[in-house]
Amino acid sequence: MQRFQLIRNEDVSGRSGTGIVAEGVIFSDGSAVLRWNVAPCSMGFYHSIDDLIFLHGHEGRTTVQVIDQPIPAEFASV
Repeated sequence: MQRFQLIRNEDVSGRSGTGIVAEGVIFSDGSAVLRWNVAPCSMGFYHSIDDLIFLHGHEGRTTVQVIDQPIPAEFASV
């Protein structure tokens, strides 16, 4: 698992603001969960981080900053 932050540089919708607007986790199978930091603090589940970026990336105005390094393959199956 890897934690991440969704960082919005420009708020085109006028709802989420800018800066760190959400946080989440990318699971080892590539799926992801996202929790918004702004009210109402809803959550979303995605088949992949690419799907999440497609929906919430606002054409490059929002980026994903991964916090954790991936688990090395030799430890991932333990």
